[in-house]
Parts: sequence; structure tokens; C-alpha cells
Amino acid sequence: MKTQKCHGRVITGLVGCTALALAVTGTTAAQAHGRDTARQTLAAGDGWASATTGTTGGAAADAAHVYTVTTWAELKAAFADGGTAPKIIKVRGTLDADGDTCADFAADGYDFDQYLADYDPAVWGYENEVTGEQESLRAASATAQAKAIKASVPANTTLVGVGKNPGIVGGSLQITGVDNVIVRGLTLESPLDCFPQWDPTDGATGNWNSEYDAAVVYGSTHVWLDHNTFTDGDHPDSTLPTYYGRIYQQHDGELDIVRGADYVTASWNVFADHDKTLMIGNSDSAAATDEGKLRVTLHHNLFKNIVERAPRVRFGQVDAYNNSYVGNADHVYSFGIGFKSQLVAENNAFTLPEGIGAASILHRWNDYPLTAKGNVVNGVPTDIIAAYNAANASTPLRTGAGWTPELRRTVDPAKSVGRVVARGAGAHQLR
Repeated sequence: MKTQKCHGRVITGLVGCTALALAVTGTTAAQAHGRDTARQTLAAGDGWASATTGTTGGAAADAAHVYTVTTWAELKAAFADGGTAPKIIKVRGTLDADGDTCADFAADGYDFDQYLADYDPAVWGYENEVTGEQESLRAASATAQAKAIKASVPANTTLVGVGKNPGIVGGSLQITGVDNVIVRGLTLESPLDCFPQWDPTDGATGNWNSEYDAAVVYGSTHVWLDHNTFTDGDHPDSTLPTYYGRIYQQHDGELDIVRGADYVTASWNVFADHDKTLMIGNSDSAAATDEGKLRVTLHHNLFKNIVERAPRVRFGQVDAYNNSYVGNADHVYSFGIGFKSQLVAENNAFTLPEGIGAASILHRWNDYPLTAKGNVVNGVPTDIIAAYNAANASTPLRTGAGWTPELRRTVDPAKSVGRVVARGAGAHQLR
């Protein structure tokens, strides 16, 4: 793997392009009903993705629609082949999506040093969003990168890692406007946005804003994300430079579930070393698409050394149970209570470092109630709503999400969750 710098950013990638060669493999009936992870379907009662028609992905694929891919180009081709016929795509090895360097995507005339000079707050100020030639060229460059690193997952698909260390580096899986998708057993390293936008109006002193999540569920239904590892890999925020006194943020989220997405289960995943980790519902003004949807189950996931959004919720009926939260000094909050959210958080385990108390687990963006029962903090049973309210008497949270989850299978005691999840979560644990 090659490492180069572009405008102060470190980018890793393979040199050149690999010719397309899709490998088609057969699957025996014995495998289909045995331990073949590619043919496994979501069990009945396992979270919101098991509701109504359930989630089977590409389990019914015939031999002509089973692929093994070893490059990003092969993966895109496999997605495009066969329309919406059930398909299984096996990822072998690490697929690199982001090219050699950021310069591969830059529009003619784009100059990052000139961008910094043009929009320096000492010149531009903080009152207006940036416009002009360099901003237009930045946007064109971003469009080129998006085309390269985004891949659209079709309906009735199972995407599964096989062999040693399967995963995707620098790619963004777009599960958009489709039904019945399974993604399992992959390490997904967050894309690095080569062309973040400076927004001087974002906060008192501006911010750099980036695009691209490792995976996005956008307007899709019946999606099961299981035994994946979401990470910033070799490029955590601590490695990113600073301009205008703000971190040059090249990461967006690890997983977003937005814009009318519905019936989603995320189980046994690891979300690690990230800032804005998991967002469910991306706008307070999206009632037309999100009202009555965004039904998501999160169970047996490990959130380790993340800053916030685990998840942040708008609109959705979100069932978060038996998750393990292991924080460090960067921890800001875990559950974000947003507009019309209906979060149920039960039997979760929180491990917080010294100096960070249980009040930090919740953050109130809007005044909507939640249910929180049976949770433990550093091994001690804790009412996390009461802890929040004790520290925030002027802006308390109300109890009672207004619904009761029914689609649960095994519910572990909170005191055992840390051990159970550590032993079973992540891409390497898929069996």
C-alpha cells in the first residue's frame, strides 16, 4: 500500500487500477443450510429489520449471481451486474477505493494554498459562507472524488467478508432506495474527504465540514449490518492538521441511517476511534420522509473510544440494548436525544474513565422523552436519566419513550454485556 501527502493530508492507496475480473462461485445446498455465512439470513425477531417481510439479502442467489471480488472495481461491477436478482458478493482481502492521492480528483486550477488565502477569516470574515472560484473548484473536485469512492448496493444483496482480513478502505457504501440488504464481516475504514469545505458561519469561529460515511442507509428498508468493524484506521482525527485554528476534519460519520430509512438492525458491530459516529435521522425538517420511520435496533455493538453520536436520534423508534460503550477522555456523549426521537436504551454497559460521569451519557438536543432501564456504569446499576437531570436541572429529560420493543431475541444482563460484546463483536468474529 502506498502512502503520500496531498495538501497536508496523508492518503493511502494502491497504485494504478486493477482490471475487472469477476469470479463466479457455486454454493451447494448443504452449505446453504449449514454454516455458510453468505447464505445466512436475519433470524425472526432479531430487531426491526426482521419485521414484516424480514431480511434475507441475497440468500436465494443462484450460482450465476455469486461473486468473489478482490478489487474496488470488481465490487462496483458486481453490484451493477444482474439488476435486483438476489446476489451474494464475497469480499476477499482489502479493497482500496480512494486512488493514489487527492491530486487524482482535483479539478484543474484548484489550489489548496490559494483556497486558504482566499477564505482566511482575517480576509473573509465569519458572516458569509464561502463563494468564488476556489470554492467552485473545490466542489468540482469533491464531485470527482465522490464518483470514485461511492458504490451503490442493490436490493436483495448480501455483501460478506471471507478469508483473512476482508474489508474496504476509503470507500462509501451507499444503500440507497432499496430493500433487503445484508452487510456482514467487513472492516470498513472511513473515507478521507480530500476536499472539506470551510464554513465560517458554522459556530462562533467556523468549522471544516466533510462528506462521506463508511456506510449510508438512505431511504432503504430491511437492512441488516452485522459483525462489521467501523474504524478510522491509520488516520484518526489526531493525525489531521489544523487550519484557521480548527481541525481540518476529513471524516464524516461511520454509519448514517437517514431520509426515510426503515427496518434496520445493526448487531455485533465495532464502532471505534471516531468523532461523529452514528446518526439516525439527519434533519429536524425531514418530517415528510422520516415521520413514522427510522425504526432501528442496535444490539451487542461495541462503541470504543468514540466522541459522540452512538447514536444521535431524530424521529425514529430506536431500540438500543446490550451495547457496550467504552469511553476515553474524548467522550462527549453517547445517546443524543433529538427532534421527535423515541429512544429505548436498556441493559447497556458503560465504562467511563475517571473524571467523566454518568451525566455525560445523554445529551439533550430537543425536549423528547426516552426510556432508559437496567443500564450499568462502571459496573454499577445507574439511572442515566436521573444522572443527567441531576447535572442539568434547568433542561431536564423526560422518561417514557411511548413504545415497548418486542423484536428482541437474547437479552443479556447488563453486568455481563461488556464481556459478551468484547468476545463476540467485530468483523473477525463472524462465523
